[in-house]
Amino acid sequence: MASRNHKGYSLLEMIITCSIALTMAGVTFVAFRPMLNQDHTNSAYDTTLMALRNTRNLAITQSHEYYVIFTPSAAGVPATILIQYQPPAVGAGAAPPLENVISYTLPTDVNFAVLAGSPAATPDGFGTGITAIDFESTPGVPLACNCVVFFPDGSSQDSLGNYNSGIVYLSRPGDTVASYSSKAITVWGATGRIRGWRLTPVAGVATWVQQ
Repeated sequence: MASRNHKGYSLLEMIITCSIALTMAGVTFVAFRPMLNQDHTNSAYDTTLMALRNTRNLAITQSHEYYVIFTPSAAGVPATILIQYQPPAVGAGAAPPLENVISYTLPTDVNFAVLAGSPAATPDGFGTGITAIDFESTPGVPLACNCVVFFPDGSSQDSLGNYNSGIVYLSRPGDTVASYSSKAITVWGATGRIRGWRLTPVAGVATWVQQ
């Protein structure tokens, strides 16, 4: 009687194959994790830059005041950016309450934060370099809110008409300065000019460079 050949894999072969596949997957994840983390920081930076520029454009085109309010993450709640609109006052009455326009949520592992050891020389020379959301119309006197207010002329001002310049930093709290993953965005109050910055090594020294 002719014997029949049984085709297929044995249990041992399947176990070995799966073990190799899982090992390769683990190695790949570890290798690409820094890149994924940087993508999260880049995404948060792009969102913040877009929110500021779009809001300034709204203030100019709509001829009204618009607020950009930054809220750092806390107790597991992601950092957010809230855009609000200030309706004009009717007659001599008080200005109506602010109205929400849109809210943006940053990646859960990115926050408005300054990493320890960040350069003392700040982007555009704004802020102290130790405060994550650092806007002030009068030197040494922080605003009551973590916000930027754009006016119809494109400038950023406080409620007293003082120009409000400042900076906001974006980082992954678990990173270090040596990872060069941090980002920053500055706003010049007089014109509302918005600039993006990245932390990069210059002659081996961590330095803020305009993007």
